[in-house]
Amino acid sequence: MSTLMNIPKNGHDTNKKLSVSHGNWSNWIDDLFNVNPFQPVLANTITSGVAVPKVNVRETKDDYFVDMAVPGMKKDDFNIDVDKDVLSVSAEVKEETENNEDNFTRREFGYRSFKRTFTLPDSIDDDKIKAKYEDGILSIQLPKREEAKPKPARTIKIS
Repeated sequence: MSTLMNIPKNGHDTNKKLSVSHGNWSNWIDDLFNVNPFQPVLANTITSGVAVPKVNVRETKDDYFVDMAVPGMKKDDFNIDVDKDVLSVSAEVKEETENNEDNFTRREFGYRSFKRTFTLPDSIDDDKIKAKYEDGILSIQLPKREEAKPKPARTIKIS
């Protein structure tokens, strides 16, 4: 065995599968070291594009809304702060699994995090900011100050 990992140009080997049904230990050990252990992690990171969540900002007459696509998280994973007219949204998720079977242990772990910051306009009433997380969407409501809300048109009488 000349290398520990055999990684094809496309980054993963679909023909190699970890199997204990081999006739001898030498083949089983070769297959064990020829499986690319980083492929699942790289595939999730590269193909999913979740490094920084996508954001939509929308405005109504009374509020701004920041909607962020962050599926697979829980509301406790998020940290939302406002400091000097800067809104910061961050999240951190650590995952660990362990599988104990007969004569081997398989442990996997993962870590995901992000941080997005937004400069808030002076028209935001930062004491009334609210957030909710539902169906993979974090929605932050940024209410406008009363003086920033549009006023209806009125007619001025001439005296």
